[in-house]
Amino acid sequence: MPKQALYLKWRPISFDDMVGQEHITRTLRNSLKTGRIRHAYLFSGPRGTGKTTSARLLAKAINCHDANPDNRPCNQCPACVAVNEGRYLDLIEIDAATHTGVDDVRDLRDKIAFAPGEGTYKVYIIDEVHRFTGNAFDALLKTLEEPPPHAVFVLATTEIDKVPATIKSRCLPFEFRRVSLHEVADRLQMITESEGLNIERAALELIARQGTGSVRDSISLLDQVVSDPEEHITLETVQRILGTANIAAVKEVVAALVAGDAAGGLHIINAAVDGGSDPRQMGEQIVDHLRAVLLTQTASADLVEASAEDRALYQQQAEMIERGRLLKALRTFNEAVNEYKGGWQPQLTLELALLESLRDDVPPMMMMAAPQQHSAPPPVQMPPAVALPPGAPPVIELGVVQARWNEMLRVLSRQSKTAPDVLAFFRVLRVDGNTVVVGTDNEMYFNRLNEPQKIRLMEWALSAVHKISLKIKLVMATEAEMSGHIEANPLDMNDPLLSEGAQLGAKITPIEKPGRQSRE
Repeated sequence: MPKQALYLKWRPISFDDMVGQEHITRTLRNSLKTGRIRHAYLFSGPRGTGKTTSARLLAKAINCHDANPDNRPCNQCPACVAVNEGRYLDLIEIDAATHTGVDDVRDLRDKIAFAPGEGTYKVYIIDEVHRFTGNAFDALLKTLEEPPPHAVFVLATTEIDKVPATIKSRCLPFEFRRVSLHEVADRLQMITESEGLNIERAALELIARQGTGSVRDSISLLDQVVSDPEEHITLETVQRILGTANIAAVKEVVAALVAGDAAGGLHIINAAVDGGSDPRQMGEQIVDHLRAVLLTQTASADLVEASAEDRALYQQQAEMIERGRLLKALRTFNEAVNEYKGGWQPQLTLELALLESLRDDVPPMMMMAAPQQHSAPPPVQMPPAVALPPGAPPVIELGVVQARWNEMLRVLSRQSKTAPDVLAFFRVLRVDGNTVVVGTDNEMYFNRLNEPQKIRLMEWALSAVHKISLKIKLVMATEAEMSGHIEANPLDMNDPLLSEGAQLGAKITPIEKPGRQSRE
């Protein structure tokens, strides 16, 4: 006889065995103590989170013979033993996926009037109740309104929105949640230790992550991984069996994305897929990693379920990547995963997602090779500028740079959506030779733009506007340096930032503020 599946063998037989649903088990236990048993319950939530198991535990507990309510279900009395062995006559389980018609509900309604044969209550568990037809729900409604005192209904569903409001209003609702990564991993570790299996904690955490908050799915994956009880199962073994990408490869792809290294990222993706990683799962892992970086950047690393080492990595990458690029990468890779259909080039979706995420960071001269969608002719491509020695006379007047600064921002906005917004907090201070010195008194904005790649992009836009090779130097300016006033140019509604704001209904007015021009 084949060995019993782990998820069946380790199905909880008491409320203490339930994982991650304390808010539900506490309420059910309190109702047992007070004797307030409702005639209908509605359990909803993702698959594998304990809905049917909790329904069986409730059926055992309300029919348990133990005198102490705290001990129910005791798993020792005849009623508990019969439920555990699947032979309790007063526990009726109905699969709504196969009994969807009104005749099935009418048959149930006719039999419900009979008194329990063994216990105090006759319990009806209707699984996947959302699969009932409209007429079947109508037939069930009357029974839920006026059930006999010995009948208890437990309706379970993974799609609560498909259950009619009339049914919901007659049930006591319980919402089951996805179980946290650490709780699932702890449950898996308890099972492996009890089974005498030798498996690394990191491998268990990967299995729990692949289970996406479902305890049953995670235990099933563990059963898939364990083929030889004597084998030492490592993280690499689990990655190979489940087809997931090497965790190091995922981290390297994100690191390449943060650094703007398209070539390095492509090499890593191809090496991982050639090594047997499933592109879809690798994409999902990249999305998980980017989401962790986003949560760290916008809120706190405490929101991320990860090791201290991984949290430190998320914090480091959150400080290095711009919010706009991070959001774009997260959306792009998420769309790539959702739209993945395989094909003869399975890694192509990941490659395109990487390149699309870095599109604003491609060297400007390469970007200009693409056809322009703007009506204006493409800016003149200037050779890279070499800074003139200190003390050289300005190659362009300061007033000319200031007067055409908005034009430079418009050109820059074609290649970067975030840099023009940040440059609104900078001021052109002076021109030294062919170097335009731009300053700000805001350290956060200074750090966001003071990167070689971004400076090269701004230099390209500035040189394209003035038709000469210019360098840009960003500096932290003093309050006195920033107090000078730049002549405000009239609002140019051809500016893509202003026109987009106007289309969204924003009221655009110039703000007189010393040292900078701001937009609303």
